[in-house]
Amino acid sequence: MKKEELKKWREATEKEIEEKINELKAQLFNLRHQLRLGQLKNYSQLREIRKDIARLNTILREKQLQKERENGGK
Repeated sequence: MKKEELKKWREATEKEIEEKINELKAQLFNLRHQLRLGQLKNYSQLREIRKDIARLNTILREKQLQKERENGGK
């Protein structure tokens, strides 16, 4: 994920981020299946998708904490 793409996700809604995480998890599942069958050629995809999921989870958690701070301060 490039910096520009991360900026886009920081501006996205929580629902959009969750949908993207689910999409990446499905991709990861398919890649793991290909790995078991011996069909996977680019092993680095597994690592990149795992990292992208972690990045999006971090952004999602930041949004949740920010929302809690805003609601707690009122």
